[in-house]
Amino acid sequence: MQPSGSRKKVVVKKAKSLGMVELIKQASNFPTITFTMQRLWAWLENEITTRARNFLLKVLAAGPIPQHVAFVMDGNRRYARMHHKAVQQGHSDGFVALRRMLEACLRLDVRCVSAYAFSIENFKRSEEEVNALMAMAEEKLIELCEHGDLLDEYGVRLNVIGKRELLPASVQAASASLLILFNSAIFNLCMPYTSRDEITTAVQKCVRESKDCCISEKDIDAALMTSLGGSPPLDILVRTSGVKRLSDFLLWQCCEDTQLQFSSTYWPDFGLFDFVPIILDYQRKVWSKSS
Repeated sequence: MQPSGSRKKVVVKKAKSLGMVELIKQASNFPTITFTMQRLWAWLENEITTRARNFLLKVLAAGPIPQHVAFVMDGNRRYARMHHKAVQQGHSDGFVALRRMLEACLRLDVRCVSAYAFSIENFKRSEEEVNALMAMAEEKLIELCEHGDLLDEYGVRLNVIGKRELLPASVQAASASLLILFNSAIFNLCMPYTSRDEITTAVQKCVRESKDCCISEKDIDAALMTSLGGSPPLDILVRTSGVKRLSDFLLWQCCEDTQLQFSSTYWPDFGLFDFVPIILDYQRKVWSKSS
């Protein structure tokens, strides 16, 4: 280790040989170089992760794949509290997780994805939280409309399912603008929704259209909002955050062939490594049935 006097001499000699201005310029470049290296490393890390994810999904897609997967996106508020974030930020991070899982499902060639975005019962929450959720819903719907690269890439038709007349006029307008005429895949954004309301609406429709007042199970099934939107039968329903209940979501669609999966992960943290075991379990059960 050099004595402090020697270090001073080196600095003075360097300053004389390069000139003080040039020395300052060189020193000022260090943060820029560090920032560039950080960005390069982040890009490289993201590229490796993306390639590994795509390879894993390709391997999974070689086996039987569900045609319809639904998510009860639970745990946004508890996630926010755990990370000392505002509740609104928890919901925003939840939307990022939704996009992440939608893309994973589409890469797996899942034909239909349904997401429980907002329950009719959620209107009972504080006015501040409801207003924040509605503002975010409007923002994200407009974003999907104007920058719907994911929907365009996979030919996804977006259905906003639920009692839409309960939504603010601005959110209704944003959802009405999303008349995307694709058919390769379906994304059901359920808001504001409850299964009881969907079943009631379907029965009322059947009564209005019935000539002999005789309504069958098939009639009700065909009149459901999901059926009208072209959704196939539900194969897997996933609920996050460790809570084990359906919370009035797709009750009619959850038949004996639907696999219910409960994850302890909060929704904003839910990712591929939570989802892969669910798909593997589905494939195992399909293979065991066919053997």
